[in-house]
Amino acid sequence: MEWIHHSLPYTISDRMEQLQPDVIVGWLQSSYWAAERSEDTILRSWQDSLCFGVYSTAGLQVGFMRVLTDGATFSWLCDVIVDPGHRGQGLGKWMMAVLVDHPRICHTSIYLGTRDAHGLYEKYGFVRQEMMVRRPAR
Repeated sequence: MEWIHHSLPYTISDRMEQLQPDVIVGWLQSSYWAAERSEDTILRSWQDSLCFGVYSTAGLQVGFMRVLTDGATFSWLCDVIVDPGHRGQGLGKWMMAVLVDHPRICHTSIYLGTRDAHGLYEKYGFVRQEMMVRRPAR
């Protein structure tokens, strides 16, 4: 699917073939949550995910998010990022609006873990809660 912003020169697409791996890997490896992931791990994480790319009219990828879901009850939102040069234009809000209405996940409970942007997520129905995690042995 593809969404075109009504007043900004951007589109969002959930088509995997449009993703620009070099751009996304660079962003994620410089983030606080994915800095330790190898390029291979990042690319493999997309295989069973619903991925969204945000693109300028020139075709440059300027944002990314992915969702893990069973398609029936549960979705996990992760790796939400907008290129620093394109922040402050409402792209994060638009990404969340597209996400919560997406037909594959709109009927599921959507979870996420984050250290920032709580106010953005709360505008789209997310509630701050503590979460537990189990990490695999290395």
